[in-house]
Amino acid sequence: MQRSVATKTASETTSEATRGRRSEGRPEDTAAPDLTRIVGHNLRRLRVRRGLSLERLSRVSGVSRAMLGQVELGQSTPTINVLWKIVRALNVPFSTVMTDGGAAPAVMRAKGARTLASHDGAFVSRALFPLDGPREVEFYELRLAPRAVERADPHPPGTKENLVVVEGSLGMVVGGVSHDLDAGDAILFEADVPHEYWNRSDKPLRMYLVMTYTAREAIAP
Repeated sequence: MQRSVATKTASETTSEATRGRRSEGRPEDTAAPDLTRIVGHNLRRLRVRRGLSLERLSRVSGVSRAMLGQVELGQSTPTINVLWKIVRALNVPFSTVMTDGGAAPAVMRAKGARTLASHDGAFVSRALFPLDGPREVEFYELRLAPRAVERADPHPPGTKENLVVVEGSLGMVVGGVSHDLDAGDAILFEADVPHEYWNRSDKPLRMYLVMTYTAREAIAP
């Protein structure tokens, strides 16, 4: 889920631990091994299909060549922020890099679910749909630790986010405008501008997010 200029209040709530989340990747042992492998395989497949070198993709995405190489080799799982930079550069839905191409499961158990997290684990995203191929609409459960902040860069043009707070108190900044939401409140917004989520309380925050994409074209090599 990339970011706007935060309000003073949101910025003041950012802890040193939250800032530490800006590093590019997490060690493989902090993520599900199968997800690490799947992301790496899909990244290489998409990159080769577009005729892109690691250097070219690095320039387009802003992610270091070394990090891209580690991800492709299954040596590191990128943070959510870095993965968003990659899918934006490749111009594909987020779910494209997470699918294993298998048959869609009938049941998605909470235990052992595939998740992606920020570097320090304060922000966790769980896909609530079968990872059997790219989709125009994606459904996620999001969790944010007490007082933590997650900033998101603009998504591809036309991307919409529809988010509802289930537990806790959410502060949002969309395009520089602040919004406060409590449990049961929802917000729909164009996500092709910088936006930010921050937990306004000392308790964990849980939300559900529906992400809607528009048709997209691949980037030129």
